[in-house]
Amino acid sequence: MLGFVASRVARAALTICFVVTFAFVVLRLSGDPAMLIMSIDAPPEAIEAFRKAWGLDRPIWEQYIAYAAKALSGDFGNSMRDGRPAIDLVLERVPMTLAITLPAFLIKIGLGIPAGIFAALHRNSMLDRLTMTASVAGFTVPSFVLALLLVLVFSVQLGWLPSSGSESWRHAILPVVTLGVAGAAVLARFTRSAMLEVLGQPYIRTASAKGVPWRRVVSGHALPNAAIPTVTIVGFMIGSLIAGAVVVESVFAWPGVGRLLVASVANRDLAVVQAILLAIALSMVAANLAVDIAYGWLDPRLRRGRAHA
Repeated sequence: MLGFVASRVARAALTICFVVTFAFVVLRLSGDPAMLIMSIDAPPEAIEAFRKAWGLDRPIWEQYIAYAAKALSGDFGNSMRDGRPAIDLVLERVPMTLAITLPAFLIKIGLGIPAGIFAALHRNSMLDRLTMTASVAGFTVPSFVLALLLVLVFSVQLGWLPSSGSESWRHAILPVVTLGVAGAAVLARFTRSAMLEVLGQPYIRTASAKGVPWRRVVSGHALPNAAIPTVTIVGFMIGSLIAGAVVVESVFAWPGVGRLLVASVANRDLAVVQAILLAIALSMVAANLAVDIAYGWLDPRLRRGRAHA
């Protein structure tokens, strides 16, 4: 098991290095930050001085080596807009993003998994069809469309909730509902598929034929085995808590990491974009590692296989 964890950690480190390198190169090939940050009427000498001050006049490989050396010591560069450390700007926004993504995650789990189990246990019934119809609708409607519909109904027509801002808890309701409904729809579909696959296995029929109560068959045999593929989706949702609210934060003017990412990309604020992408990569990698460990806990066969690997 230790060997497996070590290999996964090494693979995670390579993944993070790849993400950082890819983002570093693409951002510097996508445009000149000096032309966006400096005024259009700025003299060429001022623009050249800006490039030299931020090291943009050097070859990309030299910029990358300098960035990597500083990153290893915890220095991820400063914002080109206000000169503050990029990591500080990101960490300031993380609590605001988690304020809407964590409640939305609880809605996804609390609504999506029970709905998927219920639909699978009542396969081909009217309730199953209604549940899956709602799931398909929530899955196919883009998040920005759902957000605008909620604003139209609850802010414009009814006037119950504010349409943007972050002054009170009421401002978080629409962003949380937007994120939660879309994620619950995805989770319900995957949970139903996993449950139906397990319920069709021979050991389920054998347990039923032996007279085991159906409630015990479901709770003791079906649910633990159906949880294995569902954990993958849940792990992905955990990993995307920081990155999953980019569109929603923009629609509702919520001052989180997603909105900061959009603004930083538009302004070519390279250090801030790189810090955000690094935070996203770390959260995704940590979530995937947690999923692998959960697999071993849920399925002893996988744990034994990894111990021999």
